[in-house]
Amino acid sequence: MPSSPDVSALSYEEARDELVRVVTELEQGASTLEQSLALWERGEALAARCEEWLLGAKKRLEAARVAQNDAADDE
Repeated sequence: MPSSPDVSALSYEEARDELVRVVTELEQGASTLEQSLALWERGEALAARCEEWLLGAKKRLEAARVAQNDAADDE
């Protein structure tokens, strides 16, 4: 994958879309073992980035629920 951007700089949507492309390419069969390994490693990094985004979103939702419950308790 020529000049792939740093995974840590990708948004959730960018990481997800690239992960879909990586999986598709792996399913079609890369021409060499080295290319397949590089794609696999990139896919693992992209999946981890997506998980980071999802965990962050979950924490934000939980914090919002707690804040909403606290505000309701104060009324």
